Amino acid sequence: MIDHLKQMAIFARVIDEGSFRAAAKEIGLSPSRISETVSDLEEYLGVTLLHRTTRKIALTNEGRMFYGRVVEMLRSAETGLNELNALSLDPVGALRISLPAFLSGGPFTTAVASFTKLHPNVAFSVVYSDNRLGLVEDGFDMNIRVGWLDDSSMMARKLADGQRVMVAGCGYAANRPVPKRPSDLEDWNWIRYRNRSDVTSFTDRNGNEESVTGHSQIEVDSIDALYHLAIQDAGATILPSFLAERGEAEGKLVRLLPDWSLRPLGIYAVWPDKSRRESLTLLFVRYLAEQDLC
Repeated sequence: MIDHLKQMAIFARVIDEGSFRAAAKEIGLSPSRISETVSDLEEYLGVTLLHRTTRKIALTNEGRMFYGRVVEMLRSAETGLNELNALSLDPVGALRISLPAFLSGGPFTTAVASFTKLHPNVAFSVVYSDNRLGLVEDGFDMNIRVGWLDDSSMMARKLADGQRVMVAGCGYAANRPVPKRPSDLEDWNWIRYRNRSDVTSFTDRNGNEESVTGHSQIEVDSIDALYHLAIQDAGATILPSFLAERGEAEGKLVRLLPDWSLRPLGIYAVWPDKSRRESLTLLFVRYLAEQDLC
């Protein structure tokens, strides 16, 4: 029986990932070895678990029933590991997390590095993307999300407020009058971030609000691209404060409207209500909450 437990876990991973190739990539074995393992399991059980075609796999009726049992077994095993981790001074396990791509060079990535130094038996698989990634459907233990929470069934903890500032390339700004208020930016070239509203609202020190919709010549879906285009003097844009400060320090960016502020965006850790590695996820979330992430 013990020899078949690994086969069962690999079978479940094939279903979770949707193909032998994807499961092989996650596990670190060749696709042919993964396929052979599932075939050995089918031979032992005396039933066909999967219908195989050149493009996809599908569970048979027996496979669907068996998969449910295997998932229960794996969840029980994960629960046991979680309980032991909760008692252990040296946690063990792996976390698959996602972060917005623009945080790749910021304090969140630094926190991942420092966490692994504190806990050398914890491994991370980190996906950086500015597109919205699902938790359960994309197989993550935790997501870092900025400015949006749209699933009340998930657990969440606010980690920081992401400060944003208006900037422009030094060369571009030098050829235009210094703006005194947001409306002065109406005729500037804006570099737009696709995932944000076209209307930008500013608040002055007295609490007065003013909104502006500038002319957009370039629109992108990457914060890093906003930064690169701005230092190329392509126009004005809104950047996270840590990126803006980098550009200012290098003499490539100038901050606009310093007497006006933009609404900060909440930065949240989000994870499933019933996480596969609950104690390890919570340990990392608590660690992030203790860090200076702004």
